[in-house]
Amino acid sequence: MEALKPVTHSRWDDLPLDHVNGTFDRRLVNGEHVTIAQVFLARGGGAPKHSHVNEQFSCVMQGTLRFWIGDDEKHIDVKAGEVMHLPPNVPHRAEAQDDVMVLDVFSPPRWDWVNKTDAYLREAKK
Repeated sequence: MEALKPVTHSRWDDLPLDHVNGTFDRRLVNGEHVTIAQVFLARGGGAPKHSHVNEQFSCVMQGTLRFWIGDDEKHIDVKAGEVMHLPPNVPHRAEAQDDVMVLDVFSPPRWDWVNKTDAYLREAKK
């Protein structure tokens, strides 16, 4: 019988805040198959167009986050109390319409966020 993995317990405010760029901060909790991120975006902050192999759920807790989806860039405003699901490999970009706090859930984990190799965000012009 395989040994059970340890249970973890985290408090968001006790986790290190990663200052990704001038308008984008986040905290991460990682499991074996999932990353959950508390993301803080200042108005105008967000992510340039990209895609990833990770399935993503974005649960907006505060503010409005505008997404442009696919090659035709159909836009969807996700407001506080709403959740958007992005399947893997869907091109998208996002911009905070005001100050935003979002919980992003990714599977598999976002190792580029953990390892800070996410240059597309770190080099953003905001």
